[in-house]
Amino acid sequence: MTGFALSFLSVILISKFMNKISLESIIRLALQEDIQKGDVTTNSIVSPKSGSRAIIFSKENAILSGVEVAAEVFRHLDKKIKLRIHAKDGDRIKKNAPVITLKGHSRAILTGERTALNFLSYLSGIATTTRSFVDKIRPYKAQILDTRKTTPTLRFLERYAVRCGGGHNHRDNLSEMAMIKDNHWLCSENESIVNVVKKLRNNTDVAIVVEVDSLTQLKDALQSPADVILLDNMKPETVRKAISMRKQFKSSVLLEVSGGIHIGNVRGYAQTGVDRISIGSLTQSRQAIDFSMELVP
Repeated sequence: MTGFALSFLSVILISKFMNKISLESIIRLALQEDIQKGDVTTNSIVSPKSGSRAIIFSKENAILSGVEVAAEVFRHLDKKIKLRIHAKDGDRIKKNAPVITLKGHSRAILTGERTALNFLSYLSGIATTTRSFVDKIRPYKAQILDTRKTTPTLRFLERYAVRCGGGHNHRDNLSEMAMIKDNHWLCSENESIVNVVKKLRNNTDVAIVVEVDSLTQLKDALQSPADVILLDNMKPETVRKAISMRKQFKSSVLLEVSGGIHIGNVRGYAQTGVDRISIGSLTQSRQAIDFSMELVP
């Protein structure tokens, strides 16, 4: 496998949505996993001089994500391949509509097919799932957020797909935001919520999220310098009481809900007036989109 130069759009993607892992390394590993010692079928029956034209299309309606990642798979295998991208990430695409047209060495097109389609299927699945949640809660103000329930080493791609679907990203890593959860309370020697948050505020300048699972805990959290209070596994009627309590305390803290939220109940949560809704299933239980590639004369 030869080296390759990333396209301008991919450089933008990388600079905005990744930390230490490069898109190039992800693609290299994916191709190595699939090719191993070589594409024995293609290399045995297809001439290295053979050229082909192919079209990649979705077999269902979807929100597109990963089109540039798929394109880089083919560029990696054929530096001179010609690509025409018909839709951009975040677009709503229709069944059977072309997504990418490519023209280049037949071996590169056939060898890269499955890896490219896997990226498209996987990332478009996340984007499509996210968009279904975003559309479900219109016109309410709540934002749909992802969580850290992601595939190890692929988080930056999954977060990117969430944004393609119209969602927002939660903290990317443990250093980006402080989040005090129930297990932290068990290790904090029974200190009050206010004292723990104050201690944290004195040691960091990042945003602080406090998780609570009762209105009693919420009352204490509202008296702390937290930026966000996460209402964990609360029913919509309890969330409404939480919002009323925030108003009573004249607090501007953001209220977020999480836990047990799915497409069937998300609108009910948005109707409460909550600010943020975080959903692990956006990246953890996504439904892949079926893409296909066909060679044409």
